Amino acid sequence: MTTRNGEEEQHHQNHTAIRLPPSSTSTHHPPNHNHNNSNRYYPTHNYPTHSTSSSRASFKGCCCCLFLLLTFLGLLVLAVILIIVLAVKPKKPQFELQQVSVQYVGIAAATSGAAISSNSIVPSASLSFNIKMIFTAVNPNKVGIQYSPTQFDVMYRGVPLGRASVPGFDQPAHSVRQVQTTISVDRVNLLQAEATDLVKDATLYDRVELRITGDVGAKIRLLDITSPKVKVSVDCAIVISPRKSSLTYKQCGVDGLNV
Repeated sequence: MTTRNGEEEQHHQNHTAIRLPPSSTSTHHPPNHNHNNSNRYYPTHNYPTHSTSSSRASFKGCCCCLFLLLTFLGLLVLAVILIIVLAVKPKKPQFELQQVSVQYVGIAAATSGAAISSNSIVPSASLSFNIKMIFTAVNPNKVGIQYSPTQFDVMYRGVPLGRASVPGFDQPAHSVRQVQTTISVDRVNLLQAEATDLVKDATLYDRVELRITGDVGAKIRLLDITSPKVKVSVDCAIVISPRKSSLTYKQCGVDGLNV
């Protein structure tokens, strides 16, 4: 009995030894938390910390150099402009209405009565006229001036009647130039109050007062470089005679009407 049990035990041990692989050929080891971790291999990543810091420092240095260069160029341009201004000593150009000639004046009114008098109530009236104007541009500077296109408004008692356009042009240094333009107004209808005043001025006083205003833009030009625009305001009051179709009064002022 003892021998049989011994054989079964030996047979069981041999069977176990056959099923378990030897330790020398084992490819899998269970994790051992008590084992020394100093012998294990962990993959490491070599980050380029030194090169990244160098790149950032180089980028900051380039930005700083670029900023200093732009600042230097800006100061250089400003210094050149100041030198030019001190050397040229620019003056404001003169742009004045020199001559006005009335070519045609026509007034048509509708009244409630048969005749027009100073006390007539005019419900509406239309005004037509052609006026030729000659402006004189004076350049007192040592350099040329470039004028931009300009539009002048024509008004009667604050009511706009029409516009006159003056094209842009270049004017040499120390020169005088005349610019001509024509205002054509064709049957501009006025309301009751303005129409009554217009008919009264034309029939009773033989005078129609008009106001011409506009801003002239000019730039100083030197070596294909233009300065910022300078505005010259023109404000003129003229009086025309409807009967004679002529100009009877003119007064102009620059930067405001001088009355």
